[in-house]
Amino acid sequence: MTLPQSLLVIVLLIAASAFFSVSELSLAASRRLRLRQMADEGDARAARVLLMQEQPGDYFTVVQVGLNAVAILGGIVGEGSLSPYFTDLLALWLPAQQAQTLGFVASFLAVTSLFILFADLLPKRLGMVQPEAMAVRVVRPMQWCMRLLRPLIWLYSRAADALLRLSGLPSQRDERVTSDDILAMMEAGARSGVLAAREQQVIENLFELNSRSVVSSMSPRDRIAYFLRDDPDSVIRARIANEPFSTYPVCVADIDHVVGYVDAKDLFQRALNNQPISLAEDGLVRKVLIVPDRLSLAEVLEQFRQVHEDFAVIVNEYSLVVGVVTLNDVMSTVMGDLVGPADEEQIVRRDENSWLIDGITPIDDVLHALAIDELPHADEYETLAGFLMVMLRRVPRRTDSVTLSGYKFEVIDVDSYRIDQVLVTRVGQPHALAAEAMPAAAMGNSPAGQAAEVRS
Repeated sequence: MTLPQSLLVIVLLIAASAFFSVSELSLAASRRLRLRQMADEGDARAARVLLMQEQPGDYFTVVQVGLNAVAILGGIVGEGSLSPYFTDLLALWLPAQQAQTLGFVASFLAVTSLFILFADLLPKRLGMVQPEAMAVRVVRPMQWCMRLLRPLIWLYSRAADALLRLSGLPSQRDERVTSDDILAMMEAGARSGVLAAREQQVIENLFELNSRSVVSSMSPRDRIAYFLRDDPDSVIRARIANEPFSTYPVCVADIDHVVGYVDAKDLFQRALNNQPISLAEDGLVRKVLIVPDRLSLAEVLEQFRQVHEDFAVIVNEYSLVVGVVTLNDVMSTVMGDLVGPADEEQIVRRDENSWLIDGITPIDDVLHALAIDELPHADEYETLAGFLMVMLRRVPRRTDSVTLSGYKFEVIDVDSYRIDQVLVTRVGQPHALAAEAMPAAAMGNSPAGQAAEVRS
């Protein structure tokens, strides 16, 4: 062949190799969610790409046959067509034997460089940058190649399938989308500016509904305003004025014997109309939803949906009331600090290295605020107060503290054995657990006994 003919053949081979390279990478890198969106918008080529991704064996067989065939032909044509010209050029300055050797090397390097640059690097980068756009462009030509090379495809595909079965390796890609995949996409979207940081947090909170216990969002027992069934009108009116809530449990004898609940709107209507309020009146007290304290927030939402209620009383395994939860409580957990008045914040950041946290704050919220992945024995408590009790192995007192993961948790205020406020201070790099004001005998039996340091 003449030099122009050889160059034309090399260009065609490079183009063919580039086509197979971009076909291979674009199919592998294409996002199924994006392809489904394109198919729903009427792009039939996207539907073909989705089918190829479901059964990619024949597709990649064609790619490999094409790439290897082109590489072999490129080596033959390049060496045979360009070597004489490089040899003649170098013979002007070098002996014939050296010129022939260097001419072959120069021809090899020239053809290889052209293939690497134009048949490999550029097409694969293009396939990575715009995978869906390139995949829909090459899918129809690839289908033609699959029909043309069907005998070879059948032979190589069956051989590859047999080898995979013998080795115990999977032959199909797992296309299941997990919650971790979605959260990773949301994080990438937030970093690129597509999602606001608050929007990302809301989405993460939604996925946590299955893992967060209802206890983490409830109003605890000591903060429940309730009525007794036989409370007189004056007591009911005084409690409404002093403790204004939207819903009140109604009990018999004590809070652990809940018989229903009353809506504040019904009470206000009677009060405004100067009507007497009696909880023994039929129709005023409604049937209450009772849920166990081991349910997740997602399960509570499902129960709200089934019974068309937005209020529930939470009981433990001993049938004792531990708190109440409303639909608004669950939504507040999802929305985080996007809703709710500032004076009800459970976590207040004092400065760059310290936080003032309510003892009943859910431990998941504490982890988020402090950027801590996990705390020890996480299955034994739901709140910050519970964490301190587990670590100290007793009811904490004022000035008791626990140091862990670079933070010092110090009890600031205790009210009737209830931890009101905890001061959390950043103390440096994460280190071993240390508990202050802790008896040595208790430390020996504690879950963190071997890692803790006793300080008096």
